[in-house]
Amino acid sequence: MSQEAAEVLRLLRARGETLAVAESLTGGLVAAGITDVPGASASFRGAVTAYATPLKERLLGVDGDLLAARGAVDAEVALQMAAGVRRVLGADWGAATTGVAGPEPQDGRPVGTVYVAVRGPQDGGKVVALRLKGDRTEIRRESVRSVLALLQDRLSGEQAGNERTQDTEENGGT
Repeated sequence: MSQEAAEVLRLLRARGETLAVAESLTGGLVAAGITDVPGASASFRGAVTAYATPLKERLLGVDGDLLAARGAVDAEVALQMAAGVRRVLGADWGAATTGVAGPEPQDGRPVGTVYVAVRGPQDGGKVVALRLKGDRTEIRRESVRSVLALLQDRLSGEQAGNERTQDTEENGGT
């Protein structure tokens, strides 16, 4: 069980909100990490593993023209995946991963090019571009860690001022 997944679920429970995940290169690893945490069902709605590019459009509503022009490994595609899974699974938050784990480049993007995105109820979303090194397993593992860290950051950053202050004080203050 990852600490990141446990913390994401703790924050979601505290807020009374839910999460859905759209995965491509991670192939279900994000959902597996989340569901490893006891009590995940209180906040986790589910996941869509849209590994094949056409499924990103068909299941998640990613713009087909965007996919045709840029391919599946793209920042805007990641954001649209996060928004789409949020809508399709009826969650407050959507998180998404798309990228190239290797062994070959895809859509003109080198191995290790990854985009992770998060879309919440009150924002237009946030995407992070990653350039990861390592083998396929390491790239996928770091992609999972990165999307959970981004989600944790977004959930922490949107806490009410009072709750946030207490959190900072408990961690030694800054």
